[in-house]
Amino acid sequence: MKLTKIFMTSTALAFAAGAVAAADMANEMTIVSWGGAYSKSQLNAYHNPYSEKTGVTIINDDSSAEAVAKLRAMNEAGNVTWDVVDVVAADAMRLCDEGLAEEIDFNSQLAPAPDGTTAEDDFGALLVSDCFIPQIVYSTTFGYRTDLVGDTAPSSICDVFDLEAYPGKRSLEKRPINNMEWALLCDGVDKADVYDVLETSEGQDQALAKLDTIKDSVVWWSAGADTPQLLADGEVVMGSTYNGRLFSVIEEQKQPVAMLWDAQVFDLDGWIIPAGLSEERKARALDYIYFATDTQRLADQAKYISYGPARASSAPLVGQHADLGIDMAPHMPTDPNNAQNTFLYNYEFWADYRDDIDAKFQAWLAK
Repeated sequence: MKLTKIFMTSTALAFAAGAVAAADMANEMTIVSWGGAYSKSQLNAYHNPYSEKTGVTIINDDSSAEAVAKLRAMNEAGNVTWDVVDVVAADAMRLCDEGLAEEIDFNSQLAPAPDGTTAEDDFGALLVSDCFIPQIVYSTTFGYRTDLVGDTAPSSICDVFDLEAYPGKRSLEKRPINNMEWALLCDGVDKADVYDVLETSEGQDQALAKLDTIKDSVVWWSAGADTPQLLADGEVVMGSTYNGRLFSVIEEQKQPVAMLWDAQVFDLDGWIIPAGLSEERKARALDYIYFATDTQRLADQAKYISYGPARASSAPLVGQHADLGIDMAPHMPTDPNNAQNTFLYNYEFWADYRDDIDAKFQAWLAK
């Protein structure tokens, strides 16, 4: 009898502990992003207001650069620990194609615009995947130290490859995307032909050969915060990163840095919901997505970082920086003065060729 009572008591305690853990789980969600100024803008525009509204605690994870590999591993292990993940459009396409991201019914699972326009019409052509909810239009471009470039500031993307006119270190992202395109542009390939050339082995070799000309002068970065820090410390003369990171180092930190907008590469960033969540977690993730991608919330993010909101209805609501009080429109990559010579990123190309070109690029780096 005593043993039975002990067993029942132990069972009850275990059940109670499980119930507490489940309750905690219901009040927490892990959202994965990129860190730095970008995650801070999401915290201010999305996470804090959502937590205040719902009581849900949001755990931030800055692993978006490894999102594809980690979601593949989680899915294989049958243990998906992330609830909402911020990825670039090409990665969203890969995850969707591999069944690692949930498909979204845009009009029923996302908020309409204030005037009743459907989400599908409001996002328009930026809905490039059935699994991807875009947040922002951003660009990868170059910043340079104004005190280290001499009397003539760089004005062309090809100045990055000119070690004679602009000696010193430059920082490039440790992946083929953007670097390969810029290399071909500066090796005489017409903008319209870049991806046709890049899909061939010869074109890839051509891009790597051009990158070889500056390889010894490159500091390779993996995190978006790296180039702004390298520029602030004067360790590089120029370097690539996301335009919002450069806005932060220029306008918020007041470092002697300026933007090189030439051949900036437009891209999209947004949310996916991982496949394999319980129904409860999926419902909570969808609730967050509905809230965080409405018209006002996307406009609010532009108060903290210079990325253009993905909804058409959000653009008129973009005003001044929340802390600096400066107009944000001139700092957007989409501003006409900044977008005179843009390069349009090909999402489908990189979704198809990323793994193969990645392997080739990493082998080249190791030489």
